Amino acid sequence: MPDRAEIPGISRRLASMLYEVLLLAAVLFIASAIFTAAFHPPLPPPLRIIFQLYLLLVMATYFIGYWLHGGQTLPMKTWGLRLVSADGQPIRLKQACLRFAYALIGIPLGFGILWALFDGERRFWHDFMAKTKVIRVKK
Repeated sequence: MPDRAEIPGISRRLASMLYEVLLLAAVLFIASAIFTAAFHPPLPPPLRIIFQLYLLLVMATYFIGYWLHGGQTLPMKTWGLRLVSADGQPIRLKQACLRFAYALIGIPLGFGILWALFDGERRFWHDFMAKTKVIRVKK
């Protein structure tokens, strides 16, 4: 069992997630502007699917890239959080991809976050499934 001092509270992680949503909205806004400048709206149905996959790829690149290079997005740095493997080591590409995929399922459905209420280490479902954890870091 990890030292309780290194396990961040759920409220700290939720605040970081709220900040993350705001930052991600700006990133997706810019990505959308680039796409629509290249493929002037209205988009035909096949291009709409490509647009949605493009935005998913932008999100995946954003999160996975930051998690693999330092374990922190800007909101995580701001709130003193870092993503690591369950053994405390930096996460691997497979873990980052799994965490992203599981978060896409668990967070919108709600159980991904509620999982932390029942997990002894207060991990979200996507961390449990990807064998990762978020720790608190000293500034």
